[in-house]
Amino acid sequence: QVQLVESGGGLVQAGDSLRLSCAASGRTFSSYHMGWFRQAPGKEREFVAAISRSGSITYYRDSVKGRFTISRDNAKNTVYLQMNSLKPEDTAVYYCAAQGGLLLTMRAGEYDYWGQGTQVTVSS
Repeated sequence: QVQLVESGGGLVQAGDSLRLSCAASGRTFSSYHMGWFRQAPGKEREFVAAISRSGSITYYRDSVKGRFTISRDNAKNTVYLQMNSLKPEDTAVYYCAAQGGLLLTMRAGEYDYWGQGTQVTVSS
C-alpha cells in the first residue's frame, strides 16, 4: 500500500505560480512512477504530467508544456508539480498517483494508488 497526500493548492490569479506537493508513505516510493492528473467540474479526469522512478523521464500534456514542471525527491518521498503562468482553464482538483508497472504511462487506469486531491482555482 502507498498513501498519497497532496498539498499546495489554492486560489490564485492568472499568471501566478503554485507548487503542488505529494507526500508518499508506505512501500518504497522510488519503486513507483508518479503522475499528476486533474479534474475540472463536469469534465473527465485528465493527465497532466508523469515522472519515472529515477526522474530521468517526464511526460506532459501539450497544454501545460513549458509552464508546468514535474519533479521528485526520492529521499523525501515527495513528488512536486511546479505550475507557472497559470490560466483559468487550469482550474481543477489536482491528484497525484503512483504506478507500479514497468513502463511510465499517461493512462489513469494504469495507476495503482491515488491521493485525495487538492483544489487549484485560477481567477481571470
